[in-house]
Amino acid sequence: MLRVTPCKGDSTLRPEKPRNVCQGLPDMNHYEDFDLNRTADCFSKCTQSQKEPCHLGNLQRYWLNFETYLVERSQTDTLNTSFLTALVKSINTSAPEDLYFSLTPSQIPKQVTKDDHQHPDRVRLPRSFFGSLKSGRPMVRLGIIILDVGPGNVFKGSLLNREDGSSVLNNRMVGLTLGHINVTKMAEPLEITFSHQYQPPNMSLSCEFWDATKGDWSSKGCSTEAGVRRTVCRCDHLTFFALLLRPILDEATVKALTHISQAGCGTSMIFLAFTIVLYAVLRFSRQRFKSEDAPKIHVALSISLFLLNLAFFINVGQRLRGSDAACWARGAVFHYFLLCAFTWMSLEAFHLYLLVIKVFNTYFGHYFLKLSLVGWVLPALIVIGTGIANSYGPYSIRDEKNVTTLELCWFRENTALYVTVHGYFLIVFLFSAVILSLVSWKIFTLSSATAGKEKAQHWKGVLTLLGLSCLVGMPWGLALLSSLGPFTAYVFALFTSLQGVFIFCWFIVLYWPRQSTATSSGTARVDHAHTVSHE
Repeated sequence: MLRVTPCKGDSTLRPEKPRNVCQGLPDMNHYEDFDLNRTADCFSKCTQSQKEPCHLGNLQRYWLNFETYLVERSQTDTLNTSFLTALVKSINTSAPEDLYFSLTPSQIPKQVTKDDHQHPDRVRLPRSFFGSLKSGRPMVRLGIIILDVGPGNVFKGSLLNREDGSSVLNNRMVGLTLGHINVTKMAEPLEITFSHQYQPPNMSLSCEFWDATKGDWSSKGCSTEAGVRRTVCRCDHLTFFALLLRPILDEATVKALTHISQAGCGTSMIFLAFTIVLYAVLRFSRQRFKSEDAPKIHVALSISLFLLNLAFFINVGQRLRGSDAACWARGAVFHYFLLCAFTWMSLEAFHLYLLVIKVFNTYFGHYFLKLSLVGWVLPALIVIGTGIANSYGPYSIRDEKNVTTLELCWFRENTALYVTVHGYFLIVFLFSAVILSLVSWKIFTLSSATAGKEKAQHWKGVLTLLGLSCLVGMPWGLALLSSLGPFTAYVFALFTSLQGVFIFCWFIVLYWPRQSTATSSGTARVDHAHTVSHE
């Protein structure tokens, strides 16, 4: 648009320079379609690179004022654009029941019933709220706005204005207003339900509102009821609301966990190497040792964990250096050995089931060879399928201040991560937990029936279960509790990274040549049961 203005003392017309709309200074109270679209373009223009000067405060104030304008002065009851949908509705303050309105993205909000499950995104306005407005107001105009604020810096605040994992979820804000009627400290809070995809365990969702006085997000007066697929926000006032996605851990915690993992993995690698060497020595020095399947399975698990720790060191050390193909390969190798470790843990549980629970009719031809096919080939097939889907690539871990603290080659596509890592581990964990529970019942049932020294026998059973828990991967189950806070993350990092040390201690207790001691212990009885098969 080109405007012309006459100059003083001159009858000629001179063109006016085009204004930068993103500065937000002129036309702050103009809300025609043309003005709305031009101002909405700033959602994508005002980014970190600052290619165009922007005044975030003016832009944010423009949309807050538009919310009031829509209710007080606009003649339009609905609005539907690519960046904004809105509904203005007159409400009787004597409403006999709670009111529900849909908040489906890209659709104009509309009134729905309580039992309408076709619209999971919705807002509930309690009947008591309208009842409190009865005095001199039989009717009020309610405005509901769904605003897409885009990927830029507008409405991002102090913690969300960096290009990283933290964000306004789906870039969507929900505005509720009665125009110039200021609504605060509601006796019964309103409820806004946001539906969403499953979020990573290191990220948190929080319900917050835009505080116009501070120009930032605030959670005062709001509570969050987080769910797997939907989150309910309850707030005691009307304004613009959003669901914020932010990392849980701070920078110091992320760095401490990295150091603990590296130190633990390095220690584990040393003891896993000792376990493998000890097995080789015993295999050559004790003829009977060659035919036993249990130590072979322990060593296979040790090898998979050793290679997993080695892949971890290489991946973390290299970060994102090298070509895209090299990063793809490092992510695939790391994924493969992680799945191998999980698989061998489940095979440890399966072998334990045969020895302690099933006991009879447990002969299988080429038993260890079949286990090896499952332990090494099944993960390879999963990795090949994941690779064909091109799911490997750069992966970043960020702290709560939105600073990248760790980069490595892992998954760049969350669906593959959830299915082939989270889902696979959950199956392994549940299977191992069931087997371990049955073995626990068996151990303590037998010990109470046969033990002469019950207290000593009880402690032997406890130590046996601790050793078996490490073999079948129970410490990895702490990952399911990581959302409880940094403490569980520390415990998880410590126990999983030191798993190799625990396996070495278990191997020494069982197989170090001290026949008189070993055969009298409860741990030996569990692992030295009859051989399941012969090669």
